Amino acid sequence: MTDQSARAKDDENTSPVNTETSQATAPEPSTALEREHAETKDRLLRALAEMENLRRRTEREVAESRLYSVTSFARDLLVVADNMRRALEAVTPELRASTQSAAEALVDGVELTERELLKALEKNGVRQFTPLGEKFDPNLHQAMFEVPDATVPAGSVVQVVQPGYMIGGRILRPALVGVSKGGPKTVPAPNNDNDSASRKANSDKS
Repeated sequence: MTDQSARAKDDENTSPVNTETSQATAPEPSTALEREHAETKDRLLRALAEMENLRRRTEREVAESRLYSVTSFARDLLVVADNMRRALEAVTPELRASTQSAAEALVDGVELTERELLKALEKNGVRQFTPLGEKFDPNLHQAMFEVPDATVPAGSVVQVVQPGYMIGGRILRPALVGVSKGGPKTVPAPNNDNDSASRKANSDKS
C-alpha cells in the first residue's frame, strides 16, 4: 500500500468523527436566537417597570411638594389667627351686650376676618382641630397641665388652651391642652377564695 492510499484511508476513518464532534459542540441557531430574545424581553420589561416606578414616585413627590410648599407661610399665619382669637375672647358676653353699635360692628368684623382666614387656610390644606374630650395623643397634642377630674378617664383632654393645625396628613402645630388625671383608683374586690375561707372558719367556730 502506498503512502497516498494510506492517507486517503485515514481521512475516511477520521472525517466522520470530526463532523459529529463539531455538530455536538456548536449551538443550534434557533436556540441561541430564542435565548437572546428572552434576555432582550426581560431587560425591556425591567426597564418599563423602573420607568413606571419613577413616574409614580415623581408624581407623588410633585403632589407632596405642592401640598407642603406653604408650610412655612401657613405657620406664620397661625400667629395672626391666634391674635384674632385672643381679641375675640377678650370681649366677654356682658361687654358685648353693653357696647355701642360701632363696637359691635368691630367685633363682628374681627369674627368675619377670622372665619375667612380659617377658610383660606383650609383651602390650602391647613385644617384647625380642637381635641376637647378626646384621648390625649402626644403626636397631636402638647400637655400644658393636669386637671383633677373624677368624671372623665385619665388622659382625656379636658381643656384646649390653643387649637392645633394639620397640613395635609402632617402636624403643623400641636394643640396645647390640659389633661385629666382621672378619678380615684377603685379598691380591688376581695378574693372569693379568702371569703370562702373566712366563712368556713366562722362556721367551725360556731
